[in-house]
Amino acid sequence: MDASVAVSDTQPFIAGHEVLQPARQTLPLVLSSPHSGSRYPSEFLAASRLDPLMLRRSEDSFVDEIFACAPQLGAPLLRAHFPRAFVDPNREPYELDPAMFDAPLPDFANTRSPRVAAGLGTIARVVANGAEIYRGKLALSEALERIRLYYYPYHRNLTELIDATRRRFGYCILLDCHSMPSTTGSRDSGGMQQAADFVLGDCYGTACAPTLTEAALENLRGAGYRVRRNKPYSGGFVTRHYGRPNEGVHALQIEINRALYMDEAAIRRRPGLRRLAGLMPGLLEALATVDSKDLIAQ
Repeated sequence: MDASVAVSDTQPFIAGHEVLQPARQTLPLVLSSPHSGSRYPSEFLAASRLDPLMLRRSEDSFVDEIFACAPQLGAPLLRAHFPRAFVDPNREPYELDPAMFDAPLPDFANTRSPRVAAGLGTIARVVANGAEIYRGKLALSEALERIRLYYYPYHRNLTELIDATRRRFGYCILLDCHSMPSTTGSRDSGGMQQAADFVLGDCYGTACAPTLTEAALENLRGAGYRVRRNKPYSGGFVTRHYGRPNEGVHALQIEINRALYMDEAAIRRRPGLRRLAGLMPGLLEALATVDSKDLIAQ
């Protein structure tokens, strides 16, 4: 069943993440799915006050499946197997809440970020609906070990993929793939809440060339979807950190409304997932065919 979790009885996982590589990379694209992981260590489940279904509220469930076409089209797809509730690679490495741990945090920890205040730091205090994850204090040594074993290897692989793509093509387009609750909306000029099917985040034009965002907007709207730009999601850590257009690295975050493809309460696939997956080759092609003169490092 979709709502079940894969339980790991050993630490570390056999693989905290996976790179699905094309036989030969022919597109200047790298795809990242940092929140689609659903392999939960048994120790983590035992330490949580939440049942597995509640823990999965923080996942971007099945997003890696929506973009599974990427390797066949000629682009690598990096996907996490560890869950976001365990460690979040879409954060700075040490966005940590000092109240969560059994020992003082190192001086380099960022304890004042808005993500930490919301309980959604690198080691989250709550799941996406605000429910507390842990029964008691978490050992700081355990948190630092998660970051070492899962966070940093994910980012090392992502950096390698970006660098290899830029060497091959002269630039790299990073598509950071996420999903959003169906209740997410953005208010229009009249103050009305408007649902969106997709939200594209380019950090208000600083993370990628405008032509890339426009190409994605045109493609998705042409398929009949409601698409917003930067509201309410302008781009997370991955988009902000890797998006360096002047160096030929363009990062675009994409958020997909979960109601399009899944039962959010039961965490089960719906038929819409197949339709979305069938549209993604067109989106990737639209991004890959943007004029390279706008994308190569200045």
